[in-house]
Amino acid sequence: MTLVEEEGLQLREVQRLEGHTDRVWGLAWNPATGTAAIPAMLASCGGDKTVRIWQQRNPSSTSFDCKAVVEETHTRTVRSCAWSPSGKKLATASFDATTAILEQNGDDFDCVSTLEGHENEVKSVSWNASGSLLATCSRDKCVWIWEVLPGDEYDCVSVLQGHTQDVKMVQWHPTVDVLFSCSYDNTIKVWAEDGDSDDWRCVQTLAESNNGHSSTVWALSFNDTGDKMVTCSDDLTIKVWGVDIARLQSGDDNASWRHLCTLSGYHDRTIFSVHWSREGIIATGAADDAICLFIESEDHPVDGPSYKLLLKKEKAHDMDINSVRWSPVENRLLASASDDGTIKIWKLDSIH
Repeated sequence: MTLVEEEGLQLREVQRLEGHTDRVWGLAWNPATGTAAIPAMLASCGGDKTVRIWQQRNPSSTSFDCKAVVEETHTRTVRSCAWSPSGKKLATASFDATTAILEQNGDDFDCVSTLEGHENEVKSVSWNASGSLLATCSRDKCVWIWEVLPGDEYDCVSVLQGHTQDVKMVQWHPTVDVLFSCSYDNTIKVWAEDGDSDDWRCVQTLAESNNGHSSTVWALSFNDTGDKMVTCSDDLTIKVWGVDIARLQSGDDNASWRHLCTLSGYHDRTIFSVHWSREGIIATGAADDAICLFIESEDHPVDGPSYKLLLKKEKAHDMDINSVRWSPVENRLLASASDDGTIKIWKLDSIH
């Protein structure tokens, strides 16, 4: 049965995770956990300068416990966190202008490397699919690409300058080494390695002039196959973009992203976070304290795909929702983080 045919779905709160003493900014599921033998693990970070690691009690349970609190690594707000593809390392980006690399050591998480170079707040961090590259972005308008070397060494191989304002988020494409960044300058930029050199260049800018956003772009996410991307903005819209994935994977830099559709009228305040599940459900979290879920509509209009609202969870949190993240392993398990200091675990299931 497809989701479209399912009537009466609900987003059910299964647990509220408390412990952060300030707003929670970022969430990341460990991609190497959540299977039959390994309980799921979730990292959170926030304004209290800490990173918290939450672990499922057992693989059949939906209850999570706080397994570790990383307190000494950063001196200011921790804005973003991301697990490496192997799940062995956690990168954390902070307003103290550094990015830390944490590694699990028994029950503890130790800082094994600190990346410095940005002039001020680091807003986001992302690993590429193979774990060989790391990207960071900052209020200094720059995006840095780091090469992961043996012995916990990280070498900055490129500083990408092109945005005219604070860069809010960086995200690698799920299958090819192409990097995406979104910014306070209302644009999304696509970066690719210059074939003949080791340098990186901007190959496309998605701006208001080509059906892009008219205000700050806060976040972006890819579908499972990587042929579609969704973006969200301060302009209260969600936009879906598509690419010829075969051309992109063949290394064709001219494989351009094109606007497919715009969703508007669902949130009435800034949309801070968007995330696409393996199943194809788009989740959004916003300053109106609501979570919306969208799916592709079955009846395709002539001019490309359209998306419809699956459900809207009003008052999902008491304050702004900063991050929504689907589990990479368990279908229909969603985590959300808020200014109210809590993280919530949700399950999308039938009302019956």
